[in-house]
Amino acid sequence: MRDTLLIALFAFLGAGAAGLLGAWVLLMIRRRSLVAHLAVVAGVAVTAMLAGTLAVAQAMFLSGHDLRVVTTVVAMAAVVSLATALLLGRWVAARSRALALAARSFGDGGDFTSPDGPAAAELAAVSRELEATSARLAESRERERALESSRRELVAWISHDLRTPLAGLRAMSEALEDGVAVDPARYLRQMRTEVERLNDMVGDLFELSRIHAGALTLSVSRMSLYDLVGDALSGADALAREHGVRLVGDRIEPVPVEVDGKEMSRVLGNLLVNAIRRTPADGTVAVAAQRSADGVVVSVTDGCGGIPEEDLPRVFDTGWRGTHARTPPAGAGLGLAIVRGIVEAHQGRAGVRNIPGGCRFEVTLPAAPT
Repeated sequence: MRDTLLIALFAFLGAGAAGLLGAWVLLMIRRRSLVAHLAVVAGVAVTAMLAGTLAVAQAMFLSGHDLRVVTTVVAMAAVVSLATALLLGRWVAARSRALALAARSFGDGGDFTSPDGPAAAELAAVSRELEATSARLAESRERERALESSRRELVAWISHDLRTPLAGLRAMSEALEDGVAVDPARYLRQMRTEVERLNDMVGDLFELSRIHAGALTLSVSRMSLYDLVGDALSGADALAREHGVRLVGDRIEPVPVEVDGKEMSRVLGNLLVNAIRRTPADGTVAVAAQRSADGVVVSVTDGCGGIPEEDLPRVFDTGWRGTHARTPPAGAGLGLAIVRGIVEAHQGRAGVRNIPGGCRFEVTLPAAPT
């Protein structure tokens, strides 16, 4: 037993010395190629075995012949180990270079494509992650392009919509100032109407800027959806009568919700105004509210004739106004963007889909806890 412990001790000391030397070498070449690291690891393994064997052989006073035999065996093992390490290192290094080239094209704005051929599990995992990241970045770039396009359209349309009432105000004010207005009272009423249009547009811009900046603060309280929709219908009744549109709201469940009453009233008001203006005279705008598996769904159905399928994904984009001309009451295309922003601030979602004869806007909100 004592001889076995001595052999183990001598072997450990010899191998330990080789291991410390290998660790120092790895520290010195830590910035070098993976091939060099693998060669050092293989060399350390063989050197550790050789050092331990030699230490034990010296302690056991082996004959010179026996020592040469042991040394030759270890040397052959070292040659095979180093050759295997170099082959493995070159293969891994080649795969790493191919992955680096693919990542470089990805960084230049292209899409990432994994290199062909087999790869180590770790490199394959890195490739999969880069592919997933490439897909997410492509989606992000597409959203950014769409958003930038919407911003450009918004600036152009807002500039047009602001310039039109301002030009009218200037003409009417000059006519009043020069005393050539045939009916000053009518001019004053028209000026007030134009000022209200400008005020509405500026208010929408301010609300949208708060939403985009994340500065929209909600004052949430528990209320009945029946009362919320009822107030919105009452507020839109005058506009509906003016356009000859019937408002229907007989499918409203008294479901409790926890929302900001003022902001949600704006959401419903925008949807109703949009539906009334797009529905022809003698048409119907129907409002419904009911529970669903996802929460509470409030829908506004109009008779606009439907939205082209290619435009459905853009309906809630900032500045979108479809194919209608940029004339009143088309507005600046901010109402539906505000609707989506407010609904998402309530952890809900807004959507639209075509139905026979029109379209249905749906707002889904989380159900209030019972």
